Formats: sequence, C-alpha cells, structure tokens
Amino acid sequence: MPATVIRRTLDLAGLDVPVAEITGALDGPTLTVIAGVHGCEYAPMAAVRRWIRELEPAQLRGRVLAVPVLNLPAFRARSPFVVPDDGKNLNRCFPGDPAGTLAQRLAHAAFTQLIVGSDAVVDAHAGDLAEALEPFTLYDDGPAQARARELAVSYGLGYVIRQQPGPGRAVTGTTSAAAAAIGVPAVIAEAGGCGLVESAAVELHLRGLYRVLDLLGMARGGAHWEDDRPPSYLERFGWLHCDQAGWWEPQVLAGQRVAEGQVLGTVSSIDGAQVREEVRAPFGGVVLFLTSSPAVADGGLLLGVGAS
Repeated sequence: MPATVIRRTLDLAGLDVPVAEITGALDGPTLTVIAGVHGCEYAPMAAVRRWIRELEPAQLRGRVLAVPVLNLPAFRARSPFVVPDDGKNLNRCFPGDPAGTLAQRLAHAAFTQLIVGSDAVVDAHAGDLAEALEPFTLYDDGPAQARARELAVSYGLGYVIRQQPGPGRAVTGTTSAAAAAIGVPAVIAEAGGCGLVESAAVELHLRGLYRVLDLLGMARGGAHWEDDRPPSYLERFGWLHCDQAGWWEPQVLAGQRVAEGQVLGTVSSIDGAQVREEVRAPFGGVVLFLTSSPAVADGGLLLGVGAS
C-alpha cells in the first residue's frame, strides 16, 4: 500500500474535528489515538500534535488515526471537565446517543467513527485545569482485557488500574469502557495536569505512544523502552467527594502513599472560621489525583486513591 499522511476534518456531531490519518508502507493494525476529550488537558494534546509530525509512514505498518483535540467546544472555551454547551462530562457519555445533547452526540460520533473498527485505542488524558495527577493508565474488564492490559503496561507509566464492573466502579461511560464492551482493547493514559504543558508530561505521552506502536508490531524496529520498570498494579480506585461547598485544603500530594483513615485534607467555611469536613482515606494506597483549587462545590470531587 502507498505510505501517506492525510490531514482532514471529521464531521463529529456537527463539529469539524481535525484528524491525521497516517497509512504505513505495509499492512498492519489500525491504532486510534484520541486526545482532548477534556478541554484543558493540554499535555496529551501537545504530545499527539508532535507525534503526528514525527511519524514516518514509510517506517510504519498499518494505519494510525490521531485526533489531537476531540472536545473542541471545551478547548475553545477553556472549560475543564465538561462540554460548555450542555454541562456534561464527555468521558461519562460513551458510547453516546445520536439524539442526545451535544456531549452525547459527540460521544456517539467519536465511538462510531473512531473506536468501532479499530484494533486498539489510546485515549490520552491529564489532570484537568484544577487537578494535579500521578501518571497512570487504566483499562476495563471485557473480552479484550488481556490485550488492553498489555497496552496499559506498554505505555510505561508507574501505575496500571483495572476497572472492574459493579457498584464500586469509579467511573462509567468512558471511551475505554465503551471500547471494551465491543471487544476493542483500549486504555486511558494519564500524565500531566493543572492546565500546564509540562515537557516531562508531554515526553511521557510521546514515549508511551511509540511504545504502543512497538507492542502492536506497527513500528519497524523497537524503540523507547529504555529505563523500563514494571508498574504497580491497582484494582481499587476510590473517588472522594465533599458533602458541602467550601475551601478545600489538601494535606497530601499526588503520588503520595497514604494509610487507611489518614486525614487527606479538610473542607472549611470560606471565612476560615469552621472546619466542615475532615476527609480521610477509605483504604491505604496512593493518591492518583487531587483537586488543586481551593474552590469546591457541594458534592465536589476532591481526590482519587488507588490500591492493589
């Protein structure tokens, strides 16, 4: 097949979303890479933009579909977490609804046009605008979970989480869960945060994407496996929320090990006169992300703890 790079736009729920289609010189799998599902997670967007420029189709087997910024409305509005048009978190809407609100329609279009038919999917994320984060990858139970686990490990981050079905599940409606349900191996890869384009986080994503190519046999000659260390495997992922709005003051950092019952932070009144809540670890583990802004609403997300 001819080796080509085609830059075009996809009509996804009425949005003209830029996509790069890189076709290699030899047959092989189709890898779909998505960034910008959340509008202010800039490090993975920067990494995918750079990766597209660097890929050499003559040295590639198969086909890469790469979307640097999926959630254009949130990106343009600098809106963390949600699509500004409907206030919904896009990564809770998959596989989507063609008759729903914009986030639901965008999820459906991305699912049907990008995820369906792929041999593997990487959804690259970071902590959003007010979120510090310890790098990790996440995959879901399903028919392709063994391959998804290999993808998660190959990305080369320090922690790998397996999301299991049931009431203890941290999140639903994600790209990786929708892909898993149809037998497509997929991972969510997280590195970076706080609305920053940090070079170290960009490099983690860039290295991870090249390692995925190697794993899938799409790269002609191995690379990017230096300093390889096995990750820590986690199967519990607890997300902690406050009861009342107020001033959030964490007492831990992303990446810090914590003990069961340890005080992780407090939520106090805006004037500082009253501590309304002490937030304690539900189990021992590692802080994988935390809200870095003091401002929290009723029921606001504060942090996430992972454990084996």
